[in-house]
Amino acid sequence: MRVALFITCVNDLLYPQTGRAVVTVLERLGVHVDFPQAQTCCGQMQANSGYRSEALPLVRGFVDTFAAYDAIVAPSGSCVAMVRDSYPVLDPAAAEIGARTYELSEFLIDILGVTDVGARFPARVAYHPTCHGLRMLRLGDRPERLLRAVRDLELAGLPGADECCGFGGTFALKNSGVSGAMLTDKCAAVRDTGATVLAAADNSCLAHIGGGLSRSGAPVRALHYAEILAAA
Repeated sequence: MRVALFITCVNDLLYPQTGRAVVTVLERLGVHVDFPQAQTCCGQMQANSGYRSEALPLVRGFVDTFAAYDAIVAPSGSCVAMVRDSYPVLDPAAAEIGARTYELSEFLIDILGVTDVGARFPARVAYHPTCHGLRMLRLGDRPERLLRAVRDLELAGLPGADECCGFGGTFALKNSGVSGAMLTDKCAAVRDTGATVLAAADNSCLAHIGGGLSRSGAPVRALHYAEILAAA
């Protein structure tokens, strides 16, 4: 099986350690991972803002870049949802590649049949199921099943876990007041768990929540769950 890492823009620019963590986990399980150098933005920002014609070259570039791979794995529910759900609307010729594009937990559990990746992470962790993963990809409890299998990790229940954190890409800019109120509620819920680490499948949401937690002085670190799975 030829497997490629789709790192996504946010991770490539701000959280490259998350991409490295994905490779660490997959190689630990015997999977060779390629990193196509031609990959760029998936076009989500343009498409969600109504610039469909500007998004199309990025859609077609994605298809060309990843055409030769059996599986494309990304540490982002948001960007995988873009490829799987929005690409067929923007360009019907791009529909096929969505079936080969997986969020990390889908690939580990559904394709490799693995829940225990050999990780150890001694901490109390709360997991926030981000909106795209929860509502579009329907990841269910896959990321939490992976976290429960991590040695020495205590998984704390997060009150109101299915509630949006208020980020929503441009929503946080266009509706800052509502976004801020939602963030306040989410940060309070995280603090109530007593967790020292907040995990999620999207670093964009973690940046939003992590910023709120930091500004309030909460001793909680925001960390992509792939980095927890890579710990040993």
